[in-house]
Amino acid sequence: MHHAIAVIGLGYVGLPLARLFAERYGVVGFDIDPRRIQELKQGRDSTGEISEGALNKVLLSHGPFSCFSKDKVSAVLSPDIGLYCSADPETLREANTFIVTVPTPVDKNNIPDLTYLYEASEIVGRVLKNGDLVIYESTVYPGVTEEECIPILERISGLKFNEDFYCGYSPERINPGDKEKTVEKIIKVTSGSTPESATIVDALYKTVITAGTHLVSSIKIAEACKVIENAQRDINIAFVNELSKIFSLMNLDTQEILSAASTKWNFLPFKPGLVGGHCIGVDPFFLADKAVKVGHYSELIFAARRVNDSMGLYVADQVLKAMIRKGMIIKGAEVLIMGFAYKENCADFRNTKVIDIIRTLEEYEIKVRTCDPLVNAAEVQKDFGIIVQTEIPEITDGDIKSSRSHSLTLKYDAVILAVAHEVYLDQDFRKYLKPHGVLYDVKGLIKQEVDGRL
Repeated sequence: MHHAIAVIGLGYVGLPLARLFAERYGVVGFDIDPRRIQELKQGRDSTGEISEGALNKVLLSHGPFSCFSKDKVSAVLSPDIGLYCSADPETLREANTFIVTVPTPVDKNNIPDLTYLYEASEIVGRVLKNGDLVIYESTVYPGVTEEECIPILERISGLKFNEDFYCGYSPERINPGDKEKTVEKIIKVTSGSTPESATIVDALYKTVITAGTHLVSSIKIAEACKVIENAQRDINIAFVNELSKIFSLMNLDTQEILSAASTKWNFLPFKPGLVGGHCIGVDPFFLADKAVKVGHYSELIFAARRVNDSMGLYVADQVLKAMIRKGMIIKGAEVLIMGFAYKENCADFRNTKVIDIIRTLEEYEIKVRTCDPLVNAAEVQKDFGIIVQTEIPEITDGDIKSSRSHSLTLKYDAVILAVAHEVYLDQDFRKYLKPHGVLYDVKGLIKQEVDGRL
């Protein structure tokens, strides 16, 4: 099969995958956001996952498919193998291999929201042809591909599943912000709707995934694999977060305890912290929701989610207690929070738990200033109504009259390292604090003495 590839959704998952395939194939990268397409065509990736050089290396100014035979899948790639980005669904018509990488969030009640997946399936269904292959990568609970998405493809296209077109599922394993474990260096789980299509899916990924592939027996197995990966991590982090709360009450250093325990070969070295983002803080709800539907309530999954969702409030409480112990006046205090993204070295702030720290401190009329060099400040302000600065903001007192041309710089009552961006790790955090200010380390990475940490 000559693969003419279309990647549907060019976010944190889709763009790195599209760029990787574009090194060997002609690829159309499709996204419904024209602004996203515009920036990509200019060689810029606002997510920070792909460098300008790497993106420009594969970008095409025209569609990559030179011709298409309608009676049989035999798309022929033009000599200009690469990536063409478009918001026009018509550019998908000449593709024969569709890879869907759209987000699958949960709603305000933590119920899986498959809206983007349904819409992507409709888009693909309108251009689906005899012999085409559709591969889903979006995280879902077992059964979604075959019970939710494929009926949409059949209804829109008028084609018959496993006779006229075929499907596969290969769960995304992107680790945003990680420049070492990039997509091609992570083993890819693959599956297909028939033994033949499974072989084709597996062979396709083998051409670009240097770490190798792992072919499983069914689409449902591959779907289940993904949700338990993140549910397991969520549960393990919840355990060490619970330990952090317990040991704090005993005046014991959780980080030192974990370091000692890690000397045993079978101890799992998880660290406490904030759990947000579009995967670990969301995917367990997919498995738990499906479990309820089949008659089982998962006490452990929901308990882990409650623990991890409580950590922003817990951090704020710990900082407040440390400030009170030092005799500070809480109302009107100045606090600097360093980092707003959901994880280090990443621009993604979806489901960030830093906002819980900010909101809790603001309830005590504390003046909170937030900085993050990576996130899109305009998008943060639109979504949360707060200002995030790129640089560490100075405190200035406009009421103090001075003959100098600049304002008088003051210092903070407390500094919280919430996200361990690499650019922060060599900072002298104390220089931003008043003499008896509070320094709190959420990630346990500050080398100098701190007043508190998880």
